This record gives sequence, C-alpha cells and structure tokens, in this order.
Amino acid sequence: MDRRQDEEENMVTVYEASLNGCVITLNGLIQRDPLLLNKISLTSLSDTPLHIAALLGHLQFCKVLVNKNPKLVEEVDSRGRTPLHLASAAGHIDLVKALLQANANVCLARDQDGRIPLHLASMRGRIDIIEELINARPESIQVNLEGDSVLHLCVQYNHLHALKLLVVLAKCEEFFLSSEDHDGNSILHLAVMLKQTKAVKYILSIPEIKTKVNARNKIGYTALDVLEVSPRDFKSFEIQNILKEAGVRRSTDLNSSLPMTPSALEAQPTQSKRPTQSRFRRWWGKVRSFLVKHWNHQGNWMEETRGTLMVVATVMATMAFQAGISPPGGVWQQDTSDPMAGSQCSKDVICEAGTAVLSYAYSSTYLLFLYFNTTSFFASLCVILLVITGYPLRSKFFIWLLTLAMIISVAFMTLTYIYAVILVTPDHLIDKVSSLALKLVYIWVGMVLIAGVIHIIRLLYWMVKKFIHLIRILYSMVKKLRNFIRKSTRGPAEDTTNV
Repeated sequence: MDRRQDEEENMVTVYEASLNGCVITLNGLIQRDPLLLNKISLTSLSDTPLHIAALLGHLQFCKVLVNKNPKLVEEVDSRGRTPLHLASAAGHIDLVKALLQANANVCLARDQDGRIPLHLASMRGRIDIIEELINARPESIQVNLEGDSVLHLCVQYNHLHALKLLVVLAKCEEFFLSSEDHDGNSILHLAVMLKQTKAVKYILSIPEIKTKVNARNKIGYTALDVLEVSPRDFKSFEIQNILKEAGVRRSTDLNSSLPMTPSALEAQPTQSKRPTQSRFRRWWGKVRSFLVKHWNHQGNWMEETRGTLMVVATVMATMAFQAGISPPGGVWQQDTSDPMAGSQCSKDVICEAGTAVLSYAYSSTYLLFLYFNTTSFFASLCVILLVITGYPLRSKFFIWLLTLAMIISVAFMTLTYIYAVILVTPDHLIDKVSSLALKLVYIWVGMVLIAGVIHIIRLLYWMVKKFIHLIRILYSMVKKLRNFIRKSTRGPAEDTTNV
C-alpha cells in the first residue's frame, strides 16, 4: 500500500516538475524509480509530461524525458496530438529540432482533426519551424487537411511570409501550387475571397499559377467571379484592377470567347448564301446590332468602372457642397444695414452675418444657382449610395437609375457653373457673358435631352419586353389550367363510353 502511494506521489511530482521545467527534480525521481517514465502510459491522464513541457518550451526537461524514454515522442493526448504538434504550434524551434532528432516520422502524425505538425505551424505562421519540418520529411508538404493544402492554410490565416517560403520549398511543382480545396478553389480564389491584396499580387507573380489564372472552382467561378459576388468595399476595386491586369476574366466572358467547333462553322451561312439586302436594311442591321451590343455590355462596363464612378460622384458632391457653403461673392462677416456696405442693405433690409452677399442683390439668379447646385449635390449622393450598396451592376433597371443620376448630376453641375459665373461678372460685361452663356445652355440642354430621350426609350423597351414575357407566362398558365379543367370534366364521361 505504501509503495503504491509512493508511485502516485512520484507521478504527481513529475507532472509538477514538467510545469516548471525542473530537471533536478526529474533526475532525482528517476534515480529513485528508474521505471517511472515507463509507467506514465498506465495513468489515466491523456497528457504526458513531455506534452506539457513541449507546450511550455522547457527544452532541457524535454531532452531528459526523450533520452530516458524515446517512445514518449509518439504518445498522443486526448485530441490525438503529439508533443511535436504542441511545440510546432507554440513556436519552440529548438524543442522541435530535438523532437525531430528523436523521431522524424512524427511529422506525418495526424491529430483527431487530421492536422499534422506542419499544418499547425502554417496556421500560426512559424516560418523557421515550417522549414525544419519540411527538411525532416519533405513529403509532409503534400499532406492535405480536408482538401485544403498547406498553401490554403497560409492564405486562410493570412501568413504571406509562410506562403512564400512554402512556394520556394515546393520547388515550383505545378500540381501542388495549383492544388484545389474541397470546393475547387485555388489559393488565388481564396486570397480574392478574403480580400488579401498583397497575397493576390504575390500569387499572380508565380509563373506556374499565372498560366492558370482563369481556373474555375466547382461552381464554375473564376477569381474575378468570386470577387464580384463577395461584399464590395474599397479593397475590391484595387483587387479587381490587379486581376484584370493579370488577365483574369469572368467565366461568362470565357464562354463567349470559346472557339467555334467545325460543325458550328459549317452550320453558319456563308456570305454567298445570304440574300441580297437593300442598302437601308444593311445600314439598319448594323445600327441595331450596335445598339443591342451596347445594351447587353453596358452592365459589364458599369461593373468595371464602378470605382471610377465612385470617384467622379464623390468629386462632384464635394464641388457642390463647397459651392453651397462658400457661394460666389462670399458671405457677410457681420450684420449690417449700412447702404455703403452694399446697395442691397438698408434699414428695412438687414444683411445678416453668414448669408450670401449676392443673394440680396441678385436674388432670382442666386436662387437658380442654389437650385441647380442642390440638385447636382443630391444626384451625386444618389450615385454614391447606389455604388456603395455593393449590388452587382447587372440589373438593367439598376443601371438605368445609376445612369439617370449621373446625367442629372453632370447637367445641373454645368448649369451651376454658368449661373455662378453670371453672379460674379461685372455689369459692363454681363450682356456679353449672358448671351454666350445662353447659347451654351441651349446646346447643353439639347445634348441632355437627347441623352435623356435615348435613356427613356431604353427603359421603355426593357419594360415592354418584360411585360410581353409576363403576358406569355400568364397565357401559358391559363392554357394549362384550361386543359386541366377540360380533362377533369371529360374524364368520367369518356371512361363510361369506353366501358
């Protein structure tokens, strides 16, 4: 009974010594009981003293344990982790070297989540440990975690330096660099999805990946498609430009640019088989094809220039805001009723501090200036709001609203400028400026009306198409319902006749 109690006390002392890393206590216990470390596997505890010491980084303590009982390196805890797993995750490089010298095969041991020590080191960005583990067992770099390669883990946990090291250690093996996870995503897909700008730039600089930048995942998305379906922010615009400069395209663009098969080429009518057309029909056909092409590709153009639209709208809103709070001619610095300060001031009309100086002398012109400037300001804000919502610019109605807001903003900003110039022009030049401004206004209004009419016709054309499509669907449903009613009413009578 006393011997069993002594063994239990010694075991408790070993675990306490592993927490403190006390080598003297460990050597004293081993001298007292040489089989003490061999009895550790008989305890109910899942963690061995080597697990604890490896996690805490007690190098000398671990060396004594490994020298006395090398099999402790292979022991696993309740989650299937070896001491090398813990030391790799904690970043104890000297301890990792000691464990690898004892048994390098532990590099390939998986825990209950399927992770080997290299996975944990990559998830923590332990560069020096990654290099030691791969040098000990080069094949460990090929071990995947639920479909994710070690490269995917570096991107997922945002460790770019670890990613660069692994790419170098992979020795440019194309099949490894272009590996895919369980969803078919390459490391480029994942970096774009997580909006890691530096990682995207580096990945696109790898020659083995640059040749496959338009690779698709299991749902058929390229990296550019993944970016467009993710939430939009300012990083998205930067990454979008990087991808396009590297030649990354949308899956729809790749489909449309596929070469035609010989059978498809044979099915196309040759130039000699086409009926002769009148000059007007040929001209109209070219115009119509141009308009249809412009309409179909307008969504792509809007999507590609989303960042530019954001910048333009922001600049115009800033200009309008500045013109509103700092009007032409400035503002009164203090209240005054002295006619000498301005012909518009009098005892009955007090020029109040902070109000526009020219609003008293040219009230009608100033009101027009204010109306136009305010309209341009709110139209620009509408553009900014539509862009930052992150809604994909594919809906024709959404594009119509955005284009209309831009037309209004630009048109009224021009009118604001013209009336601001009229306000600050001296009286002896006002006639000449007014006549020139009036001509420019007519020209500008004409251009805006043309653009507006085309825009409205485009909307009406789209609405008519949608309405016709809806009528066809309703007609088809009514027709099916009518046939169903006829069959249900005639069914019993026909059955009786047949009998």
